[in-house]
Amino acid sequence: MSATGDALAFDLIVVGGGSGGLAAAFRAAEYGRRVALLEPGDLGGTCVNVGCVPKKAMWLAADLGLRIGHAARLGYDLPRDGRAAFDWPCFLTDRQRYIHGIHASYRRRLDRDGVLLLPTRGRLAGEGAVETADGALLRAPHIVLATGSRPIVPQIPGASLGVVSDDFFHWTQAPPRVAIVGGGYVAVELAGVLQALGSQVDLVVRDGRLLRQAEPELVAQLQDNYTQQGIVLHLGMASQALHRQTDGRIAIQTDGGQRLADYDQVLFATGRRPNTDDLGLERVGIAPDPQGHLPVDAFQDTPAPGVHAVGDICGCGPALTPVAIAAARRLCDRLFGGRPDARLDAENVPSAIFSHPPLAMVGLTEAQARERHGDDVHVYTSRFRPMIEALADTSQCSLFKLICVGEARRVVGLHLLGDAADEILQGFAVALKMGATLDDFHDTVAIHPTSAEEVVLMR
Repeated sequence: MSATGDALAFDLIVVGGGSGGLAAAFRAAEYGRRVALLEPGDLGGTCVNVGCVPKKAMWLAADLGLRIGHAARLGYDLPRDGRAAFDWPCFLTDRQRYIHGIHASYRRRLDRDGVLLLPTRGRLAGEGAVETADGALLRAPHIVLATGSRPIVPQIPGASLGVVSDDFFHWTQAPPRVAIVGGGYVAVELAGVLQALGSQVDLVVRDGRLLRQAEPELVAQLQDNYTQQGIVLHLGMASQALHRQTDGRIAIQTDGGQRLADYDQVLFATGRRPNTDDLGLERVGIAPDPQGHLPVDAFQDTPAPGVHAVGDICGCGPALTPVAIAAARRLCDRLFGGRPDARLDAENVPSAIFSHPPLAMVGLTEAQARERHGDDVHVYTSRFRPMIEALADTSQCSLFKLICVGEARRVVGLHLLGDAADEILQGFAVALKMGATLDDFHDTVAIHPTSAEEVVLMR
C-alpha cells in the first residue's frame, strides 16, 4: 500500500469478509495487486459462521442420529426405538473447533498474500474512496462490495418472542417443541435437524407446500417423508401474531383464526435481506431496489464507476456461497488478469437442500422446460426405497426426476431427492453443463447397487 495525501492507496478495496469478499481479495492478490479487506466480524461471513458450515455440521449430527435408529432395527445392541443420548454441548466444541480452523486458515492466507485486513466497517466516501468506522480514508480504482445478508424478522405483533437462524447456532440443546415459520430451504433444513436431534417440530407455512421453487413431485415426497419422521406440517397458514402464554411458552395466531400453542421456541425462516444499509451508496449514486439489493450488470458492475458487488447483496442469480465465490473470482480475472470477457455463467448452477434426505437440483424444472420448449419435453422418474431404508423396513422413499428436450433428448434438468443426492449430483451437473443426452446416460454403465445408478437407468 502507499499513501496519497492522507489516504492509503490500494488497487482493490473489499468491503465485507464473507465468502465472496475473501474470494475477491485472494484472487486479486494472486495477480500481485495491493488489496485491503474490511471486515468487523468473523471472517467467512454467514456461510462459515451462521450458515452453510455449522448447518452442515448439525445436519451430519442429525443424520448420525437417524442412522443409529436404522442400526437398532438392523441388529445392533441399541434401544429398539433407536434413541441414543446426544451431548449437544460436546458436539458444539467440535463444531466450533472446526470453524476456528477455517478462520485461522483465512488469516494465514491473507498474511501470506499480503492482504491488509482491517477489522472495521467501511462505507463509500465518494468516487474511488472508502472510509472506515474509525475515520481512516482508503482509495482504490476498484471497490468490491460484499457485505452479505441477514435473516428477516416479520413485522407482526409479538415478533420479538421469536428467533432467527443466526440464533439457532447459539442453542446448546434441542427445545422440546419448536415451531419454524417458513417453507424455504432454511426452514426445511432446520426442521429436519431439530426433529432428528430430539425436538418436536411444527412447520408453519404460508404457502400450500414447501420449497415452492423445487419440483412439485419431489416436494410432495419430502413432505411425506417428513410427516413419517414426526414433523407436523401446517400448510397454507400465515402467522399473524405471537403471544406469550401464562406458562411462558409461545403461541402463534394464524390468518385462519387457528391458534397453535405450547412452543418453547418459535424460529422465523422467512427470508433474508441484503446488508446494504449505511454503505454510503448515495455518495456514488447507487440506488438499491425496494428489497435492498444493488443493481449490477452481468460483469458485477454497479452504476457507479469502479464499484462492483458480489454475493447476496446483488439482486441477480442464486444466493449461494459458490456463486458469490465464482462471481468474485471472475470479476478479478477481468479487472486484473487480462480476461476482459470473464464473468459468471449463472446457467445450470447446481444446488442442494440439506433436508432428510437431501434434495439436490440442477437445470430446469419441468414447468420451466415446458415454458421454453413447449411440448418437446420428455420426463423420466424413478421412485424407490434405498437399500438401507428397505433393510430397516421404513417407508422413506427417494424420488429422482430427469428432464430432457428435443429429439436428441438433451438433458436440461435433474432433480434428486434421496440419500446422498447432494454428493451424486455434482458429477451429473458437469454432464448437464456439457450438453449430455439421455443416450449418453444410458451408455454409461451403472454402479450397482447404488442410488446413483437410478439416474443412468431411467427410461
